[in-house]
Amino acid sequence: MAFGAFGATTTATAPAEPAIRKRSKVALLLLLPGVLYLALFFLAPLLSLVITSFQAPVEFGDIGQYQTAFRWENYTTVLDTYTPHIVRSFAFAATATVAALLFSFPLAYFIGVKLRRFPLLQALALTLVIAPFFISFLLRTLAWKQLLSDESWFVSALHGLQILPPGEHVTGTAFSVIFGLTYNFIPFMTLPIYTSLERLDLRYVEAGGDLYASPASTFFRVTVPLAAPGIISGALLTFIPAAGDYINASRDFLGSTDTAMIGNVIEANFLVLQNYPAAAALSLILMVAILIPVSVYVMRSGTDDLL
Repeated sequence: MAFGAFGATTTATAPAEPAIRKRSKVALLLLLPGVLYLALFFLAPLLSLVITSFQAPVEFGDIGQYQTAFRWENYTTVLDTYTPHIVRSFAFAATATVAALLFSFPLAYFIGVKLRRFPLLQALALTLVIAPFFISFLLRTLAWKQLLSDESWFVSALHGLQILPPGEHVTGTAFSVIFGLTYNFIPFMTLPIYTSLERLDLRYVEAGGDLYASPASTFFRVTVPLAAPGIISGALLTFIPAAGDYINASRDFLGSTDTAMIGNVIEANFLVLQNYPAAAALSLILMVAILIPVSVYVMRSGTDDLL
């Protein structure tokens, strides 16, 4: 009977193998468009960027003419030349991320916890959070340039109250650039935190009060740890685009030559100086610097709560 059962099992599983192979082929065919998309629009440009970053100028060639080489000195040159811009970019991005967190957490808590009993108001508040996305990024930044210009009522009031010394400006300063970064990326911070707080089980908060914990202690020991995935995701989603931003720091918008970030340097090297290897090397340095905190977070927490 044992041999009979073994033979019956073999007979039953044998037809299943072609079906499994067929399903595998179907899965590979379904993955093919995505793989081709990544190869065409991510891997090919990335490979071109790496090759460009090692190029060398053509001997006796014109400006913008380069040839394939392995000139690793391009990296040391841009690091020596643009270290202040790199440091400034990450300092501005980190400050804007902290500022966005300070504004976004109370807002997300109000929408996710206090408005939980009012679904209509909660949906309206969420719509208002994402409403700025209905307008172009450039138009929003240009609007703030007008509001913070020397002729605006806001700057006139600061001069009148002697908060801003005569001859001083708001635009073209580190404050205006960080303000622009914070404003433009607040929704990226608010929405992930809201997602965490909206699922917050309020019985944990009530249990903290029943155990005679103060509201502050309950907040820092219960609410914040439970909202940590949203805080980390929001910080990454804010810090990454802010570090590479080149609009807010541009002198055509809220910045000046003294507030240029690494994005402005890359733009100038590509479009003005035609120093393509330097621009490519800076782009890769920025990419690696951003990948480090993302990789650390993914290794520690996985990808489930990243978005």
